[in-house]
Amino acid sequence: MNESRRQQYVRLPAEVTSFVGRRHEVAEVKRLLSTSRTVTLTGVGGVGKTRLALRVGLDVARDFRGGVWFVELGSLENPDLLAQVVVEALEIRRQSADPPLRILADHLRDKHALIILDNCEHLVRACAVLAEELLRAAPRLHILATSREAMGFAGERIMPVPTLSVPDADGSELSIESLARSDAVRLFTERAMAVLPSFALTEDNRDVVLQICHRLDGLPLGIELAAVRLRALSVRQLLDRLDDRFRLLTAGSPAEAPRHQTLRALIDWSYALCSEKERLLWARASVFAGGLDLEGAEAVCSGAGIDREEVLDLVCGLVAKSILIREENGSRVRYRLLEIIRQYGLERLAAQGEDAELQRRHRAYYRELAAQARAELFGPSQVSWFTRLRHEHANLHAALQGCLDNAEEAGACLEMAADLLYHWITGYYLGEGRRWLDRALAAGAGSPETRARALWAGSWLAIIQADVPAAAALLKESQTLGERLELEGVLAYVSLYSGMIAMYEGDTDTAIELYEQALARHRATGDPVGTTLALIRLSLAHSFRGDSARAIAMGDECLALADAHGEGWHKAYMMMALGVDVWRQGDPRRAFELETQSLTFNRAVGDPLGAGVNLEVLAWIAATEQNHERAARLLGALRAVWEAIGAPLSGYGHLARYHDDCERLAREALGRSAFEAAFEEGARLSYDDALDYALQRDERVGEPTGGGERPASKGGSAPLTRREMEIARLVTRGLSNKEIASALVISQRTAESHIEHIMSKLGFRSRAQVAVWMNEHDGGSG
Repeated sequence: MNESRRQQYVRLPAEVTSFVGRRHEVAEVKRLLSTSRTVTLTGVGGVGKTRLALRVGLDVARDFRGGVWFVELGSLENPDLLAQVVVEALEIRRQSADPPLRILADHLRDKHALIILDNCEHLVRACAVLAEELLRAAPRLHILATSREAMGFAGERIMPVPTLSVPDADGSELSIESLARSDAVRLFTERAMAVLPSFALTEDNRDVVLQICHRLDGLPLGIELAAVRLRALSVRQLLDRLDDRFRLLTAGSPAEAPRHQTLRALIDWSYALCSEKERLLWARASVFAGGLDLEGAEAVCSGAGIDREEVLDLVCGLVAKSILIREENGSRVRYRLLEIIRQYGLERLAAQGEDAELQRRHRAYYRELAAQARAELFGPSQVSWFTRLRHEHANLHAALQGCLDNAEEAGACLEMAADLLYHWITGYYLGEGRRWLDRALAAGAGSPETRARALWAGSWLAIIQADVPAAAALLKESQTLGERLELEGVLAYVSLYSGMIAMYEGDTDTAIELYEQALARHRATGDPVGTTLALIRLSLAHSFRGDSARAIAMGDECLALADAHGEGWHKAYMMMALGVDVWRQGDPRRAFELETQSLTFNRAVGDPLGAGVNLEVLAWIAATEQNHERAARLLGALRAVWEAIGAPLSGYGHLARYHDDCERLAREALGRSAFEAAFEEGARLSYDDALDYALQRDERVGEPTGGGERPASKGGSAPLTRREMEIARLVTRGLSNKEIASALVISQRTAESHIEHIMSKLGFRSRAQVAVWMNEHDGGSG
């Protein structure tokens, strides 16, 4: 496996600092994993369990073809959501209505994979149940866990993680080279050089450094936090202050382990070294789950002692003191607290009596963020919102749970879950989104207007999951509320999704009638999102019925609306739908272009449903272009995609006949053995590899296939296809692009594309040159 392929299967956080020592421990964990399917690394917080697990994961990645996956559990408080968090961490795109644990078991059943469960101590029982279930279902699965205590089930191997080795306190007999190679001293030296580049281990400071490592008992987190103090202190001052701090510990509980006292004392010291306002921000920032950005810090943490304008400088101060860890995500910077630092901050927040108020502010901020994302969904900031919400997923989850746990805010949970509809659909969270809506609806939360909207939103999720009975029941209740309250917007969406159900059930006439009702209502209420959705579905329905003129008209209107708003997601689905119709008309080149443009966008936003439909159409194109081997490979890749989503062509079941025709043609052309070999080759591709393959241009795609068209002209020397010759003749007659489109019953965009191809093939820059060439080669015949 080459390096690029290897990286596709390794989903581990990047190491932002060097990994020091632990050669014996790394080797031992590898040995245990070779003989046992579950290994739990135990030890005190800060001892380096996570870093050790990550290093082992990187080292053994080549051995696990099913991938190495990291699942961080420190911020998860509800054990009932454990399986869902693992589904998301494994990037499982299955969007069925099955429980998350079943989805996990089905996904991992035949995979040789390693899952790293990090920070299990507060979820020990739930982690044990999950691990046992998955290990039974997936015989080649291995689990590496980190926890302050063992999970305690049969087959689990426990490996206590020791602190770093430190030479004897005397150390005078060791050369400075030998001392520098000891793990604890090496870690201190490297971290000290990171904050003070001029630092070096010398004969003058060696004894002091050794004593510091001894005072910290070789605890990695303690050593790292202490080394940061060299920005302001000498190593001797650092040691003296550690001595003072340890003397203060003598009055502590004798039952508390010295290492725990050491770590607590060191974090206490870090807290004491912060300014009063930095301490306040540290405590308040701890309310965030999974990190925060500057906007979140300003909104939630300012007030009562911190002015909004001060937050940036305070954040910079906490980054400099290694309390906040800076992480860059595209054009945005986020900040993360180590879980042990976050828990300390939460303790301080509670001690200050601010915990309830900060949690309320946190919920309010993310409710507003979700509402803003919905309001700006249909516009140029759409993709950035999709990305931002994914980074905020842990905070969104915490806010939803907090709202649901507070009876007076349960309605806000329902509204927020409905606002996040596109977050659930375009990510890996469709099942989770449906559960939030179901839970809030079951609690009787929300105003009638909110419930009506949440009901139709839930119906769309159910349709995608092919749970048609549930979708119909949700729509019926939504319609009842919509009619009673005279909510035209709600009734428009009820018509739209009812049309999808009718189409799914094969009733095209009823579907078109419902789609037209939806379109009229969406236009009347001025809803561009609903309007584009209705146009996409109408285009697909008319195309399915063979009415290309109407399909293309709907498509052109939809694309124009999307372009006018700078919108991309609905446009990608419309291009997919037009690709189907253009393919049916016999223009594989244009169909390929439409589908790959759509696929590129769907891939960028992580939408497996959209990508799956794109792969379907690309397989159909390959089959009609006689490239049956490519078609079979794409069909094989699709098997994994549709299994992940939970239903073939989920939400687009009326297109299944094209899938069946494609498979029949490929089987007949290749024969059973060759078809199955190509199919299995495609099925073995990873999701990313399958998309790479689909996006590769098929050299056989390029000429319209309607009626067996191939290059033709008067003398047989023209490089144009019959369709292109036909269009060139219309150009010669002086027709505009719009007139050509009308004459040939194609979209204006398709006509423009053909003309661009004609001029490219002939090496011309103007329509006049095309006309001259046609007069020479074709006599201008029409």
